[in-house]
Amino acid sequence: MAEWAIETEGLTKAYGYRQVLSSIDLRVKWGEFCVLLGPNGAGKSTLMRILCTLTKPSGGRAKVAGYDIQENPDAVRANIGMVAHSTYLYEDLTADENIRFYLRLRGASAIEPRTVDALKATGLEQVRHHRVRTFSTGMKKRLCIAKIMAHPGRVLFLDEPYSGLDEQGIRTLNGFLGALKAEGATIFMVTHFREQGVTSGDRVLYLRQGKLCPEPPAPEVS
Repeated sequence: MAEWAIETEGLTKAYGYRQVLSSIDLRVKWGEFCVLLGPNGAGKSTLMRILCTLTKPSGGRAKVAGYDIQENPDAVRANIGMVAHSTYLYEDLTADENIRFYLRLRGASAIEPRTVDALKATGLEQVRHHRVRTFSTGMKKRLCIAKIMAHPGRVLFLDEPYSGLDEQGIRTLNGFLGALKAEGATIFMVTHFREQGVTSGDRVLYLRQGKLCPEPPAPEVS
């Protein structure tokens, strides 16, 4: 097993002349619940998308679960679970079919019981054969939670997981994360919910203007 679950060195991202991430050095231990906070536009989602191989960095290097994100992106994807801003759901497939497809892509075993248990845990078992395009925003977000419950991967990435969730979904997610944390799972969460992040995480980091800060940044003086 690699020494670190997540490791970056000098990671940067720029869009034209706009620098979004600046020399990010990050190490997350196996079994750690790391929470990343920061204002809108700080680069939090960009960092997570890079780590999940959805966006290419402009410079530096990164490894997730021991695999280089650029040299071996398929291995990275096979070892992670992710909830992002975009649902990455197939609207014309049913809830059941979405989870089954997700599990097959990751080479998971016991697809039937995993699918049934995840849909039941998220309160979607009654609509398992309904097409996702008929779902509300909250139901779609709960289906995203069901996917990672069915197969969280060795490293779980969560980008604003509470956004769009109804009360039932929030309770389900909190219970799931609590159980994963107790089992020693590695979790990397980006959130605006500061209180939730500070309460849940083993370590809280702050991203401001594309740079990591170990402590909350001092208020700007106007």
